[in-house]
Amino acid sequence: MIDGPVLAIETSCDETAAAVVEGRVIRSSVVASQAELHAPYGGVVPEVAARHHLGTVNAVVDRALDEAGLGLGDVRCIAVTQRPGLIGALLVGVATAKALAYAAGKPLICVDHLLGHVCAAWLEPVALDPPFVSLIASGGHTRLDLVEDWATPRTLGQTIDDAAGEALDKGARLLGLGYPGGPALERLAAGGDRAAHDFPVALGGRSARDFSFAGVKTSLLYRVRGRDDVSDAERADLAASYQEAVVRPLAERLVDAAVEHGVPAVALGGGVAANGRLRELVTDLADRRGLRVAVPDRALCTDNAAMIGAAAQFATIIAWPDYLAMDAMPTAPPGGIAA
Repeated sequence: MIDGPVLAIETSCDETAAAVVEGRVIRSSVVASQAELHAPYGGVVPEVAARHHLGTVNAVVDRALDEAGLGLGDVRCIAVTQRPGLIGALLVGVATAKALAYAAGKPLICVDHLLGHVCAAWLEPVALDPPFVSLIASGGHTRLDLVEDWATPRTLGQTIDDAAGEALDKGARLLGLGYPGGPALERLAAGGDRAAHDFPVALGGRSARDFSFAGVKTSLLYRVRGRDDVSDAERADLAASYQEAVVRPLAERLVDAAVEHGVPAVALGGGVAANGRLRELVTDLADRRGLRVAVPDRALCTDNAAMIGAAAQFATIIAWPDYLAMDAMPTAPPGGIAA
C-alpha cells in the first residue's frame, strides 16, 4: 500500500473526476458530470466529452486538493485512468497527470478503469478483502471476475455482445425516456409489473458465466415498434419486465459463480450497480447462500476518481522520466484488466 495520499484523476468517458485517497480513506472526491451536455444527443459524444474535460479538469483537481486540505506537493504520487475508454477523454486525463507529476516531482501510476471499479469495494466503509467474485456492469462493460488478490482479477465471464448499461439505456430510448436512460427506466419500472411481459434471457442454459443482451433489446423493439397506443401503465409494465430480464441474470450468475468457487462474498461495481432492483436481487440471492454482499455507495459505482486512487495501491509506480512514454489506450488488454 502507498504510504501517503494519492491524487487520482479519472476522465475515461463523460465524468471529469479527481480525488485524494489515503490508504482506504477517501479524503476528497469531486465529480463534474457532463450528463446535461450529452442529453440532447441521447448518448455521449466523444468530441464534446474531450473538450469539456479539457476545460474542467484543472478546476476539479484544485477542488479535490482543497477539500482534502492539501497542496500538490503534499501528495505521494499522481494516479490516472489510462485505459479503457474514449481516447480523446483519456488523453486529457493522462496529459494532465503527467504535467502535474512533472511539476511537483512526483511519480505517476497508470490505472485500468475496470480495476478501479473492482477496487472501489476496497475503500472504507465497505473495506472488502479477497477472495470474492466481482460483477462490473456499466454502459461499456459487463464482466464477472474472481478476485483472489487485488492486482490480478481473473475473468470468469463477460458479455458477448452489448453491455448491461447499454441495454438499459437502449430500452429507455425505445420507451421514449430521456438520457441518462438507466435511471429513467428504473423510475418508470417502479410503477410496473415485472411479470407482465416475458422477455428472453439469453445464454440461460449455459454453464459458463457469459452474458448477452442483444436479444432482449430486439424483443423490446418488436413490442413497441410502430405502436402509438402504448398506455402509461403498459409502458411501466414493459420497463419493469425489461429491467428484470437485464438485471436478474447479472445477480444470478454473480451469486452462482461465488458458490462455485467457494468464496464468502460478492461485490458490485459500475454504473448499473447503482440500480436498486439489481442491489435487491443480489442481496436476496446472496443471503440465501450465506454470502456477504459488498456494494459501495452509489457515488463509487458510477465513474469517479476515488476508485482510481484505490486501484493505484495495487499498480506499478512509475518514476520520472519513464512515465513520459506512457500513453492513453482506448481498449482493455487481452486479459481484460491490467494491473
